[in-house]
Amino acid sequence: MERLKQALDKAREERDMARPRVERPAPAPSVTEKIVYTQTRQLDLSEKALRDRRVVAAGKDGAADAFRLLRTQVLRRMRARNANALAITSPSSGDGKTLTAVNLAISIAKEVNHTILLGDLDLRRPDVHNYFSYQPTFGISDYLLSDTPITEILFNPGIERLVVLPGRQPLSNSSELLSSPRMVQLVEDMKKRYPSRFVLFDLPPVLSADDVLAFSPYVDAVLLIVQDAKTRRDDLQRAVELLRDTYLIGTVLNQSQTGTELHTYH
Repeated sequence: MERLKQALDKAREERDMARPRVERPAPAPSVTEKIVYTQTRQLDLSEKALRDRRVVAAGKDGAADAFRLLRTQVLRRMRARNANALAITSPSSGDGKTLTAVNLAISIAKEVNHTILLGDLDLRRPDVHNYFSYQPTFGISDYLLSDTPITEILFNPGIERLVVLPGRQPLSNSSELLSSPRMVQLVEDMKKRYPSRFVLFDLPPVLSADDVLAFSPYVDAVLLIVQDAKTRRDDLQRAVELLRDTYLIGTVLNQSQTGTELHTYH
């Protein structure tokens, strides 16, 4: 764990030297009215059903507290840039990026100043819907390839202020689709439609394909997930290097001996 932390610290220092600090504080938006979903499909999931799949941010214990802390740090840094679109990725598969994305999205939804849209853009291996015990009839692939209306794809998992854009079938030409005009227009619409909305995208691992590099120009920041005792130091350094032209908001260290830790870049 110590070697991995040292690698995180070194990567942060190198990025600090190369990137000027930008601070443009913005007040948090406000959501004051109860949301009524008229077109979005609604699920009714219990806290136990979520917890059985390790979705813990809806609870009130220490695990939920860890994601509330992560939420506060992420939102603070995003507000400093007047930003509302964050991508989550990892160096390689199995680091816990999708589960982190789901829990962070729920935690942000619990913060009453925001609505949140969680988009599954890991087109090669869509998995977000499984954490909500849901098998979608349509997914983002149907929107991109068959013109299925986005209103027929979105669902609310029973958590107020959270809407999910699921995947469905795996796609091999994922990077081309992520940078297609149709996808770019959708992202712009999702970012700007509601002033209180925060948009969170689950992307594939950085080192598995060029999807993250193809899509990163359309988001405001990237959060990198690594796993203690699993993520190789060389892989972490390669991932950070590939993301050098993006705003890397921080790195989450999963399953460390002291619990989930957040290393943030300034």
